[in-house]
Amino acid sequence: MAKVIGVDLGTANTLICMRGEGIVIRCPSAVAIDKETREIIAQGGEAKRMMGRTPRGILAFRPLKDGVITDADVTAGMLRNYFKSIGAISTFSRPLVVASVPFGVTEVEKRAIEDAVFEAGARRVALMEEPIAAALGSGLRVSGPKGTMIVDIGGGTTEVAVISLGGIVASQSLRVAGDELDEAIVAHLRRTRGVLIGEATAEELKLRIGSAHPSVDRGSMTVSGMHLTRRMGVMMEVRSEELREAMEPSLDQILQAIGRTLERTPPEISSDLYDFGLVLTGGGALLPGLAALIGERMGMRARIAKRPMENVCMGMLRIIDSGVESDGILRFRER
Repeated sequence: MAKVIGVDLGTANTLICMRGEGIVIRCPSAVAIDKETREIIAQGGEAKRMMGRTPRGILAFRPLKDGVITDADVTAGMLRNYFKSIGAISTFSRPLVVASVPFGVTEVEKRAIEDAVFEAGARRVALMEEPIAAALGSGLRVSGPKGTMIVDIGGGTTEVAVISLGGIVASQSLRVAGDELDEAIVAHLRRTRGVLIGEATAEELKLRIGSAHPSVDRGSMTVSGMHLTRRMGVMMEVRSEELREAMEPSLDQILQAIGRTLERTPPEISSDLYDFGLVLTGGGALLPGLAALIGERMGMRARIAKRPMENVCMGMLRIIDSGVESDGILRFRER
């Protein structure tokens, strides 16, 4: 019998779930390939640790950017390896796959995701919008008339959506998310300190001492970098306050996207949102102080979903476990 699996193919992380087994793979969306043969040498956490450290003949990178595929062949190869590792592909059976897609992507970008999943070995493929999947996975009731708001902050995109009666009423898709916060930290330290750090170091700073609101100060951290004038390595102490200053423009763009979505929401649903508040999901929701910042600026309650990094995959799992291939919930294509 063909296995039914869900794929949350994110810019930063890939999660795969399977009917009856839950989430079976959680790995960084990273690969290392031989530059000449384009054969995948490593993927997941091992490939992420290689990024920025590889010799001349090897390239370690992420095959997705801003929620869309930038290298279709490598993405398909990465997924094929994962499918094989969980026993989803055999000589006589290929899986049915539900893949999540950002709401704001084009039809061409959707087709690229679909094609990559087919190339990975899927027999039939259906696409599911990330805001709906995230809302289901965070426990929100999306099928009723009461409006709910989800803000899904991933690695490459931020999806803001108001959902009612099982559909998206108003939305904004923004290509500003976790990666842009890392890049903002790198640019800020280069401008203010004259020191260049790597994106991996910037991500570590964000995770360990980053915050979005002044009420949450997480101290300081010492990191190494290269002084751009002296062309030599230096050690420097970075404060939590500096990171807030660096990330503020990007966080403002997310707040503006929330505001624009609220402006486009019908008055009847707006009252529901201000009564219930909004739900933050995705890895970016874990930035300390973000819920407080949104609540302060938007004048509405913001709460973080339980296990926010897994919500999209958990939402797909709810659909998969309901017997999706036979009840017409999603539209499957077969190649």
